[in-house]
Amino acid sequence: MNRPFDLVVFDWDGTLMDSTAHIVACLQAAAVDVGLTPPAEEAARNIIGLSLLEACRALFPNGELADPGLLADAYRKHFFVTPQPSRLFADAIPMASTLRDQGYLLAVATGKSRRGLQSDLEATGFGRWLDASRCADETASKPDPLMLLEILEELGVEAQRALMVGDTEYDLVMARNAGVRSMAVSGGAHESTRLLAHQPLACLASLSELPQTLAALPMQSAAIFSLNEDKP
Repeated sequence: MNRPFDLVVFDWDGTLMDSTAHIVACLQAAAVDVGLTPPAEEAARNIIGLSLLEACRALFPNGELADPGLLADAYRKHFFVTPQPSRLFADAIPMASTLRDQGYLLAVATGKSRRGLQSDLEATGFGRWLDASRCADETASKPDPLMLLEILEELGVEAQRALMVGDTEYDLVMARNAGVRSMAVSGGAHESTRLLAHQPLACLASLSELPQTLAALPMQSAAIFSLNEDKP
């Protein structure tokens, strides 16, 4: 099959896993635990995608948080002890099955810890679809491109043959920093207008649109790619 890419790399939270609300609630509860004013929902959503320590620093940049590790520990307590209402988006597994049938390699690059991702993979069974994964506690945090570059090296895929799919600007900037094309998915942590500012090939309303969008790219990709490259 003629494919525009050989590898599709997904973000996890807010892209494959419908976990944004749970993450926000755990961050707010953790802040209360360490004596801080809980962040507003918008502020908490904004840092989803970063590594946990980077997220803690970004939430309280004015010196209120002397030790980001305390907030991180409190967050982990709530995330792993509080009943987890998060689940995969309904179209995640059908989409992955379709792409695998079409010959794509699939991977995950996430700001989660390995413990957190492994727990989710075991609970959802999604690990069976993955050829590789990288977590923020194993490498550099997004938007640094290192986790994406490591996946490319592990799977032997060139950057121009890979696509990053995510719901935050951190995913899209990481992809650009790695020389990898990107697509955005709306409905996660960051709004579509914010995602479109980073010029993804498309901004999808749901993962169900991805196989069809990829199938259309062979005829359109040259025009789309040249159009994007003409922009700053």
